[in-house]
Order: sequence, then C-alpha cells, then structure tokens
Amino acid sequence: MSDYYNAFEMSPVPAPGPDVVPPEPFRGIYGMPAFVTIPTSDLAASVDFWMHGLGFFELFSVPGTLVHLRRWAFQDVLLVAADSVPEQPPAMGFSFAGVLGQAESLAETCRALRPDSVDGPRDTAWNTRDVEVITPENARVVFTAAKPLDPASREARNLEAMGITPPGDGHADNERHA
Repeated sequence: MSDYYNAFEMSPVPAPGPDVVPPEPFRGIYGMPAFVTIPTSDLAASVDFWMHGLGFFELFSVPGTLVHLRRWAFQDVLLVAADSVPEQPPAMGFSFAGVLGQAESLAETCRALRPDSVDGPRDTAWNTRDVEVITPENARVVFTAAKPLDPASREARNLEAMGITPPGDGHADNERHA
C-alpha cells in the first residue's frame, strides 16, 4: 500500500480534461507556503514579460525594488531589482501549472515577445505537456499542464509503478489519510 492519496481538493489546478477552464487569477492574501524570488536588472521589462507572456498579474509592488506577481493560488513570484542577472539560464528551473488548452497560446505569446525564448510544447513521460521559457532575467520557467490520463497508456503504467493512481480509480483512501 502506498502512502500517497488523492488530495486534489487542496489545489487550484483543475482535473485534466478536453474542455477544462482555468481558474480565475487569485487575488487573496495568504501565508505563502512557497514562492520563487527572481533578480532582474530591468524590473519593468521583466514585469511586462511575466504579465503578457506568462499570464501573471501584479499583486503589489514596492516601486523600483520589488514586484509580487501571481497567477492562481500558490503561484507566486517576487521579481526583485538587482544590479545584474546571470549571463546564462541556470540548470535549475521553476514550474507552474496550467491547463492543457493554454500550452499552445502561452508558447506563441512568449515567442512573440522573445522569439528564441521558448522550447515546446512537448509531452512528457509523466503525462504532462510542458513549455519551457527563458525569461528576460534568464530564469528557466516551465509551464506544465496535465493531460487526460488514458488508463491503458505507458504514462499510466509509469505513474502506477511509482505508486500513484489516478483519482476516482477506487485505490485512493482519503479517509485514512485526512
């Protein structure tokens, strides 16, 4: 028996499906369980790219110092003014979730803003469609969207081998874990 259990009700990310609608941007104030801080030497250009390319909005700012961006709940980014940024993107990256129907348009929008900044969309072995973007501050950001899971697929077998079964398959036991 696995210690994993279905806890999708905690997440703003909707279950994958062909006509899934993304949630509205989340404007509430909460204690952030995790966030990413990204230094930028051009705060205005970075904010513009994150908002128009990646779909974030400005939650608040400290002029000339910091801009707090957000998409959905728990998708928080702090852009912080810095004297310089790395010349090359790091191997490490930051991923945020979306819905499948957003992958193509996000890639196209980011390409329009920064033509050589996008890799993908591409499908993964863990059943997502990902778009990797290098932002103006050379951050490596991955937009990731779950694909509907075909129980007979290689991806489903990969997940099951890791002890992860899809919600609603009868194997989850929330009562025991919640």
